[in-house]
Amino acid sequence: MPERLAGTPREQILDAAARLFSSKGYAATSTREIAEAVGIRQASLYYHFAGKGEILSELLCQSVRPTVDSVARLESLTDDPGVVLYLVALTDVRTLAMAPYNIGLLHLAPDVAQVEGCDGFTAARDELAVIYARLAGPVTSPDVLGSLGPARLGEKLVHTVEEVIGRRNTGRRIDVDEAVWIASSCLRLCGVDSVRVELVVKTAATLLDQADAGADLAGRQ
Repeated sequence: MPERLAGTPREQILDAAARLFSSKGYAATSTREIAEAVGIRQASLYYHFAGKGEILSELLCQSVRPTVDSVARLESLTDDPGVVLYLVALTDVRTLAMAPYNIGLLHLAPDVAQVEGCDGFTAARDELAVIYARLAGPVTSPDVLGSLGPARLGEKLVHTVEEVIGRRNTGRRIDVDEAVWIASSCLRLCGVDSVRVELVVKTAATLLDQADAGADLAGRQ
């Protein structure tokens, strides 16, 4: 008997696929196995997804899209570009740290590199790199910006946060302190001095506390 999963059928398919892709590899996993893990017929799986590639694409997007979608909200919290950059990086860290079965690792796997149908993930990741480059511009030292250029800086910031994936792959748990360290590493990469980094981290923590308190109050009304 397959393990009983929670959530909608679509969510169950994604969860089962993430587990199988992570444990067996993408190429070695069939849609039949995914369907069996959920407890549905293979034909029923195709009602929700066109094929294995679409399942993979949606899983990969889950490791990027929440961060991209949070940017406007985070920018509304403050006019300080350094704080916004840090908040976006921290959100990115948390997204990757909470992703089931470390699904962010999938796009690095050799059997995934040539898979068609992952345009949505590629576009979302490229968009995230552009966002990082835009946010980093005002706080990056002239030397760093002159050496890397905006596009490469954005990509390096994405890679900095993606350290979460490698750390999880070694069995390490990303706790609060480690999340803060990785997110603040984005500021250090931009050439921000340690005193300013410390101030940004404290300011961001205060803003997040205020936002959470406001959300709690709104929820009670």
